[in-house]
Amino acid sequence: MCPDGFYRNLPPLRSRLKFNRRDVLSTLGGAASFAANWSIPARAEVQGGITFGLNPLFLETDIALLRLMQLYLQQRLMRPVSLVRRRTYQEITALLLTGQLDVAWVCDDPYVQHEDAMELLAVPVYQHQPLYRTLVVANKATPARVFDDIQGTVHAFSDPDSTSGYLVTRYELALRHTTPADFFREFFFTYAHRNVVRAVNARLADSGSVDGYVWDVLQQREPALTENIRVVFQSEFLGFPPIVGLKAARDPSLNAAISAAFLDMDRYPLGRQLLAALALDGFTTAKPELYHATLTKWRFVKAQV
Repeated sequence: MCPDGFYRNLPPLRSRLKFNRRDVLSTLGGAASFAANWSIPARAEVQGGITFGLNPLFLETDIALLRLMQLYLQQRLMRPVSLVRRRTYQEITALLLTGQLDVAWVCDDPYVQHEDAMELLAVPVYQHQPLYRTLVVANKATPARVFDDIQGTVHAFSDPDSTSGYLVTRYELALRHTTPADFFREFFFTYAHRNVVRAVNARLADSGSVDGYVWDVLQQREPALTENIRVVFQSEFLGFPPIVGLKAARDPSLNAAISAAFLDMDRYPLGRQLLAALALDGFTTAKPELYHATLTKWRFVKAQV
């Protein structure tokens, strides 16, 4: 929630357009709250510990939830687990590919870019399917009702490597033979889906690209953030961001153990508590074909650049 008086103290739109990215992130609540590099260490950084990189979805500031995940994984794997977060998806992807992480919860965009190196370990099940949608939203104070109405607006993206927070909107623009720079009056990145919603709610942005799963959770848990916003576009169903390891892992048995820990999560009281906190039904297995639609969009956009 924003502090009292936050909306009343916003500058008019004309002056807001002069904000640089740092100004915007600071106004959203302080860059340190969601942009700093940090990790939750295991009890001790001992030999045999596991490093798990996290994709920043709606839980970017929920320390209690992250502690619960750490505890569950340590109990199941019987090894210390360190949860690692970084400001961008690219940083987590790079840490995994260079072997500095054992496993990561990545977005489907980085997965399709590096499918040759990444092994699918588990995929979240949301509303009985391993799928989600991308949404484009607009503040209700704008006249926008459909995607093309957001032309000329100030737009908030999440991350350049986010499918829902960038790629799908970028793909829709490519279909229209245009780019964000030409289509929007201005755009910026918030580096968290929740912060996209906050930006649109506060009219730091008129429109934004956001994960449909995050949107649903925010509607249920923080309805004040979404009540002034309408959905103007939703994508087809896409493969949910997966848990991945490296195909060339130093310890292949670890991949199998981590996969089992997620696939069996609903069988354990602590696991069921974690699933409830994540608003997920469970985890399942999947093949790369689940992400064909994301791969198609990424290739199409890449060809335009």
